[in-house]
Amino acid sequence: MARDLIQEGATGPEHVAIIMDGNGRWAQERGRPRLFGHHAGARRVREVVEACPDLGVKYLTIFAFSTENWKRTQTEVAGLMKLFRRYITREAKALLEAGVRVRFIGDRVRLDEKLVTLMDELELMTSHNDKCHLTVALNYGGRDELTRAAKRLAYEIECGRLTHNDVDAETLAGFLDTHVLPDPDLVIRTSGEARVSNFLLWQTAYSEYEFVETLWPDFTKDIFADVVKSFCARDRRFGAVKV
Repeated sequence: MARDLIQEGATGPEHVAIIMDGNGRWAQERGRPRLFGHHAGARRVREVVEACPDLGVKYLTIFAFSTENWKRTQTEVAGLMKLFRRYITREAKALLEAGVRVRFIGDRVRLDEKLVTLMDELELMTSHNDKCHLTVALNYGGRDELTRAAKRLAYEIECGRLTHNDVDAETLAGFLDTHVLPDPDLVIRTSGEARVSNFLLWQTAYSEYEFVETLWPDFTKDIFADVVKSFCARDRRFGAVKV
């Protein structure tokens, strides 16, 4: 089992977040359109989700579509939205039976009504699952999330339910999309790029990062296990000094 790769007694990441990068380049290297790579990447998600329990990963958050991705061609954006609808429809039963709880974070206002309905239905359908918590960041951006949280916080102050003296880091975190989730222990970015790309800016303040060369469609469960094993060897001090 994948868990066997981790030394006994080592502390692995409870929450892993992944920036799934490289789908387009993977397709282009094969002389195929970018959407071909996105479809291959979607298939890879299932394998990584299935590997989580054996690796001791309770929470998995994946960056599926950013607020900046609307800048891509209309063809690619439309194809991605169709892919998201297809993925939810095809994977819903498997996710339910595997004990996976699914959540979506991001601003749903710009998403089409059919997709939002499917998202709502999948969240409700899997709401009692607890084996693995899969969070999909869809039309998500860290700065946008913080802006929306600040607006909600300001509204609570306007309504008199909070005062400015009530506002601290914990209060603000309670207005984030991820308020029910622990912060990520480990963030993985595939494809060799070394950027955070506006992903979980608040939540990853003390996360460990791993930038791997592998393009996302080639990111296997064995590579995932190797990254988790590497994490176990890190010394996390959270600003403190051991004496």
